[in-house]
Amino acid sequence: MFRNGLEPWHLLVLAIVVIVVFGSKGLPDTARALGKSMRILRSEARAMKDEGPPASAAQPPTAAR
Repeated sequence: MFRNGLEPWHLLVLAIVVIVVFGSKGLPDTARALGKSMRILRSEARAMKDEGPPASAAQPPTAAR
């Protein structure tokens, strides 16, 4: 069924549909916004990775008496 799922003409049809939906004038703005969003997401993910575990997770909880 999906043996030839993605052929070159599929990409051509997809590109034509995107151009018709967004218009040729809106595509550069859309691409710019997408790139900016990707940079923000990447920087936030890197910041979360560099941050490490929170201080409360580093110390085991004490038992209540």
